[in-house]
Amino acid sequence: MLYSVRDVNAVIEGLWPIEHAEPWDSPGLVSGSPEEEVTSIHLAVDAVAETVDEAVASGAGLLLVHHPLLFHGVTTIAETTYKGAMLARLVRGNCALVAAHTNADIVENGVSAVIADRLGLMDAVPLVAGTVPGTGLGRAGTLAQPVTLGRLALELAEILPATATGVRVAGAYDTVVSRVALCGGAGDSLLSTPEVQAADVYITSDLRHHPVSEAREQAAVGGGPALIDVSHWASEWLWLEVAAEQLRAALPGVVVTVSDVRTDPWDFVVTQ
Repeated sequence: MLYSVRDVNAVIEGLWPIEHAEPWDSPGLVSGSPEEEVTSIHLAVDAVAETVDEAVASGAGLLLVHHPLLFHGVTTIAETTYKGAMLARLVRGNCALVAAHTNADIVENGVSAVIADRLGLMDAVPLVAGTVPGTGLGRAGTLAQPVTLGRLALELAEILPATATGVRVAGAYDTVVSRVALCGGAGDSLLSTPEVQAADVYITSDLRHHPVSEAREQAAVGGGPALIDVSHWASEWLWLEVAAEQLRAALPGVVVTVSDVRTDPWDFVVTQ
């Protein structure tokens, strides 16, 4: 069976409906002719030089990324700019670009749900419920057996792909945790939600100094979760293979591949 960019994009929007994306988000078809044929799809978290080159070199007709390339407004796509150069490479390589961002976060088997599943969380529920039952941002659930905060951090390090920044923890190593809240990607905006505050630990990415400091001080006064900060890219990369399996099932005959390129922006750390 032959599929066009239009056909594949319709499948993508069926799996991860754009109407469920956050209002500030910009998922969907970014570039490419809807009429072009697609025989292979490549998946990556980010559209950067390495993943774009990988997609074009493999002959992929469509690159599906999690992070939208055109997230904020631009006034030029000249090839002297990163975004212009990426789009030019894709157009010349006859490879369409599609993004599935917060619309891929909220679904039942979305980004956070994949992490919850890998941790074995039981009876997981969204931190912020979506309009469709079972959907929403983040997840909270209970571990099969309580563990120390340190052991949970070590388990995360084993589950997630390695990055320079690793896994950072705010809390005592021997603290026993059972209830876990998490949000793949940047989740400090959800720190005050009831499910996070009721958890023993909150796992997310891109935690900044002041929110973490304030959360720790508040926990000492009135209770609150320990915090685990993981790589933004790593927390979302796990979802790619799950998404690939869904696309393979929905598009028989189409080759679907997942990039192993680490697009985490940090290269190394120096500790004292």
